[in-house]
Amino acid sequence: MMVAVVAWIVAGTLASIGGLHVYWALCGTAGIVRAGASAVLPEVDGRPAFTPAPALTLTVAALLEIAAALVALQGKLFAIGGLPPALIRVGALGVAVVLAARGVGDFRLVGLFKRVRGTRHVVRAATRRAPNL
Repeated sequence: MMVAVVAWIVAGTLASIGGLHVYWALCGTAGIVRAGASAVLPEVDGRPAFTPAPALTLTVAALLEIAAALVALQGKLFAIGGLPPALIRVGALGVAVVLAARGVGDFRLVGLFKRVRGTRHVVRAATRRAPNL
């Protein structure tokens, strides 16, 4: 039961993030720009470090949707006949490894161990005051 709940949460989150990437690839801007600064892309000297092409953004969206399906298959939320369980297991493990590597980052601009921390949206978040209680 708990595995199914976690699988629903993870698969749903991955599918939602994939849908957001499709929206961005189709020129949507919600969640990208906030108060004149990039809320998603890392910045260097006040400019985005890179500008992903729509085709690359759609590729990321497709990979996220595949990852969501693999997690759902591994969690036995649905089944596809003829698909070997070992392939599903290896695919789900691959999703975990890729997401862990994404979390670690490139040691420069993204991830837990990034060195460049002075982007505008990070500085803004760090200077907010706590509400008076």
